[in-house]
Order: sequence, then structure tokens, then C-alpha cells
Amino acid sequence: MEERGIKLDKLGYEVRTSSQECVSAINSYYNQVLSYGRERFVILEAASHDKDCVLANILAAHFLYSSDSSRASPYLHAAKSHLEHATLYEKLVFDAINYLISVDRDDDVAVELHSKLLKEFPRDLVSLKRAQILCFYMGRPDLSLSLVHQVLPQNEGENYIYGMLAFPLLELGQMKDAEEAAKRGFEINKQDGWSQHALCHVLQYECRFKDAVKFMEGCSSSWSSLSSFMLTHNWWHVALCYLEGNAPSERVLEVYDNYIWKELDKTDAARPEVYLNAVGLFLRLCVHGELEIFGDRLKILAECLIDQANWYIEWHLDVLTVWALAKTGELSKAEDLLKGLKDRISRMTKKKRQLMQRGMMLAEALYAYGSGNDERGVELLGPNFDANDCKMIGASDEQIDVFNEVWYSMLLNTGEAEKAIEVIEKRIKKREGIPFLWRLLEKGYKLANRPETGIANQQAKTLESAYFN
Repeated sequence: MEERGIKLDKLGYEVRTSSQECVSAINSYYNQVLSYGRERFVILEAASHDKDCVLANILAAHFLYSSDSSRASPYLHAAKSHLEHATLYEKLVFDAINYLISVDRDDDVAVELHSKLLKEFPRDLVSLKRAQILCFYMGRPDLSLSLVHQVLPQNEGENYIYGMLAFPLLELGQMKDAEEAAKRGFEINKQDGWSQHALCHVLQYECRFKDAVKFMEGCSSSWSSLSSFMLTHNWWHVALCYLEGNAPSERVLEVYDNYIWKELDKTDAARPEVYLNAVGLFLRLCVHGELEIFGDRLKILAECLIDQANWYIEWHLDVLTVWALAKTGELSKAEDLLKGLKDRISRMTKKKRQLMQRGMMLAEALYAYGSGNDERGVELLGPNFDANDCKMIGASDEQIDVFNEVWYSMLLNTGEAEKAIEVIEKRIKKREGIPFLWRLLEKGYKLANRPETGIANQQAKTLESAYFN
């Protein structure tokens, strides 16, 4: 038998394996992760080329864990059984991932283990990406940013690092720095979907909707190799720009039909990833009063979301699913999902349970909104609601802002005009170029018999004619 030796991966880090094919597949996996590619399953080939390689097996275990933990177990066991002979790099990757996929993990410890790994091996951008995703679900862009800064000196000018820098800057409201980082990432690699996405975020935040659409549609030819999530999410941004910029509703409909729902025609489509962007768009349309033009499309989507195979994968998707099921009259199914979420929370660690209570509250409020009980929704959210406090469901600023709009609408629908005016005015100070917010403010002024009604109306009209008309 050939003696097992050491080979170097594309980062220059040591991997114990006798198979060059194994290392090549690992390298391909790195590319797929960092580019949001749809062929991340290539890591399974690495493990098949060398069933004893610790790095191949632990990366395969992580890849499979989110979709089917039982399938991950053999790979995890294989990695453990050969850990004694692994390189230092492999051991640290194993430690970080093994803890990450443990049942009772403490998220802060998981981040610390990744930080330790990155101190020793700062060019491992795949581990950085993994840690950033964890920070995203913790609602901690500050931790995410600190991890990027930790490794940035060793990755100056590298592909993908600047998109990874841009995103936490966006979430922290540092738009100028985020734009600079995203532009640098885009200059290095014009096909970097994550840098493109970050630039779109900046343009969208600045209410430059027409510029954002032009930029993203210009980049769209490079999206065919992206994962179902990234492909449909980038198109979700385009649809949202059309919606917020008061484009004809048919534009939004075309994006949905041709680029979001159409993804499901592909044999390798990841359906829950598509559903997340589809139902997120529908909630926006509902709040904006634009659902009617979409006919029975929400009903068709809800029929897919009834399938419990799509439940408990993403908290964000679960919250949106509760709304969609309630909105389409599937109340018992929505209630089943709520019960399941409560049960999952009850089995979490005390620390995690306390964090996720806000996500549970949001899900219950979305059930109330979907079933037409705005009074209950307002009661659940309380007088000081801020959707940014619910980031632990796994949503960006742009994704989560719709929940603020739901709250504003419920306040207005229940006659709490003065409170609605207060929070909408505060929001407009940050993003004054959104016509819909001015329409909500106009409604609030009108309900409160305030003299500013005409001013809000005129501002809305001016903006509505400024973008796509």
C-alpha cells in the first residue's frame, strides 16, 4: 500500500493524503464555496478519492449536515477515526467544524474556534466564510467584520476577500466603506456575485434604484453558475428595486416569473433557497398592496410551503412561511409550524433560547398579520419594535426591513396613527427616497388630521415619477 504522505492544497496548507485527485476536489470545493457556486457537492468526490482524508471528510460532513445530518455522520466518523495522523491545519478545521455542527454548541465558542484557526491559517477564506455565516445567524456583523480584519493583511488583493469585507460593513451601516470594498472586489473579479450583491445593497440603500437595476441586470449573465439562493436572491434585489422605485408592477412580475420561480425548472435547484426569495418578495408586495396583479402565484407557492420537508431549515423561511400559509387560509398548517418552532426553541440551550424568543415573537406576529388580526400583531410586537433586533432569524438589513413595514401598516390599520407617524418619520430620515414610506406617512397624517398630509402626498408623487416612469 502506498504510504500516505502530505500534499498542499491551493492555499499552500498541508493535507495528509496520497491522492492528488482528493486535493483537486478540495480545491474545487473552495472555489464553489467562495463563488456561491451550485456544485459544492464536489467535496463528496474528495472523500471518495481518499476515504481516510480528515480534511475531505470533515468538509463533506459540514456540507451535508444542514440538509441531512444522518448523511453527515459517516463522514464525521471517518474524520474522527483518522484525526491522530492529521496535519495541524486539518486538526484545527476539524475542531472548528465538529463543534459548529454539535447539538449544544455555544455560538461564541464556535466563532472563537474559527478565530483560532484563522490566526494560524489566515488564507483559509472558506473557514472565514463559514465563520461569517455563523455571525450572520447570530446577528453579529461586528464579529464578522473583526474576523475579516484579522486576516486581511495576509489576503491583500485576493479574490473574494473584499466582498466578504463589504457585507458586514453594510450591516453596520458603514456604507461608504462598504461601497469601496465591494468595488475593489468587483474590480478583481467582475463575476464575483457576492461583490455584485454588496454593490447593489449600497445603491439600494441610497435609493438609486434605477442605477441598481442597470448594474445588476448588466451582471446577470454571470449568474448561471450561482447556487439557487444566490441566483434568485440577486434577482430578488432587482425585483425589490423595481418595487421600491415605483416601476410598473409588470416589471416585478417578469422578474419573478422568469428568474425566481423559473429556477425551479432546473433539476439541481435547491427548492427552499428559491422559496425564501419568492415568499420574501410576496410579503413586500402584500405590504405595498400589489398582490392582486400576481393572481394565484402566492397560493401556488403556499402549496409548496405546506410540505414539511421545507420547514426548520431556515428560521427566516419559517417566519415567512407562517405568514404565507396564514395569508392563503392554511391556518392549521401555519399553526403546526408555529408549534414546531416553539418545540425547537424549548430544546435549545438557555442562552440560545433567550436569543430566539424574538424570532418566535416575530413569527407569531406574522401569523396575526397574515390572518388579518392586526390588533394581535401590534400587541405582540409592542411599542418599541425594531426588526433589526430580530436578525438572529438569518436576514440582512434589506431582507428584514419588510417586518418594519408590516409593523407600520398594522399600526395604521389599528388607528395608532401618532405612533405610526413617529416611527415612519424616523425611518424616512435614513431613507427619504422611498415613495412607499411617504405614502404610509401620508396615511398616518390623514388619520391624525395633521396638516402635513399634503406635503407627504406631494413628496410621494415626486418620487413616484422620478425613477422608472
